[in-house]
Amino acid sequence: MSVIGNHVQSADWKSEKHVPVIEVKEPAKKGEPLDVTLSVGAEIPHPHTTEHHIRNIQLYFKPEDEKFIINLGTFQFEAHGESVEGANAGSAKCEPKVTTTITLEKPGELVALSYCNIHGLWDNSQKVEFS
Repeated sequence: MSVIGNHVQSADWKSEKHVPVIEVKEPAKKGEPLDVTLSVGAEIPHPHTTEHHIRNIQLYFKPEDEKFIINLGTFQFEAHGESVEGANAGSAKCEPKVTTTITLEKPGELVALSYCNIHGLWDNSQKVEFS
């Protein structure tokens, strides 16, 4: 296993607040836009504080019968309640949720990584079949 693979944690997102959730709203069709929503804390809320927060979610695609994974995007969450008045006194916080649109030419597997500033990397995956 690779060095980074030794440090990625997995669990069921329904019982662990750090696992990225992958939601595909409609059936996938070859060559057509597909909306994918990524979030952390769908069942168990994750804190959104200056001290403890989700910094980013990355989305990858592993096409069926291909060797390499494709990086589809990295979604940064920059505001965590920081302020010149102190931690958690800021007027804005980011929720770790984003919807993106992708177009796939093959079925395969979506892979998401979320990064918590305290608890590290977490992953999840979801197969995508064409209808």
